[in-house]
Amino acid sequence: MARRIERFYRTGMDANVAPVAEPKRKATYDDVLAAPEHQVAEILDGELFLSPRPALPHTRATSRLGAILDPLDDEGGSSLRPGGWLLLDEPELHFGDDVVVPDIAGWRRERLPHIPDAPWLELAPDWLCETLSPSTARIDRTRKLAIYAREGVRHVWLVDPLLRTLEILALDGDRWVVAENHGGDDVVRAEPFTAIEVELARLWID
Repeated sequence: MARRIERFYRTGMDANVAPVAEPKRKATYDDVLAAPEHQVAEILDGELFLSPRPALPHTRATSRLGAILDPLDDEGGSSLRPGGWLLLDEPELHFGDDVVVPDIAGWRRERLPHIPDAPWLELAPDWLCETLSPSTARIDRTRKLAIYAREGVRHVWLVDPLLRTLEILALDGDRWVVAENHGGDDVVRAEPFTAIEVELARLWID
């Protein structure tokens, strides 16, 4: 008993009390570089997230949406190619310590006239799209949306290829508001791309 009392005073804790866990190490870009090639690596609020490569419904919706928006990716402008935007698939974006990879992102040409010769961009896009999947929808709607709002992204499109929906979010101050909801076979002219029609039926796998 004396030995146990002596141990209590010497260590400052009872032998039955579990030690306090060490705090988690903050993720760094080295963790992103070390991620397996078949996974998408992102750092959100200091935590590393690894997501599997998307399934085919996700890939189909994203690639078809990119094809529909392609006329916007032009320096000039005409009735056939409205232009004015620079669009990138899965760009790596660095916002301070956060590293995010949206499915598609777009910058107005007056803000980003040309693609820099660099591995990532630090300039927040004007618009981006996240194509939701069961494994990523939660962080897309929570942590990533919070980062996008903080960085001043004006519009976010959330495409759900399983539910066949398109949700348009607009930034109001520091919070997101749902500007529009569409689904199924709707034909949409939505901010910030009202110059073209988006036929949602083209996004879905039959």
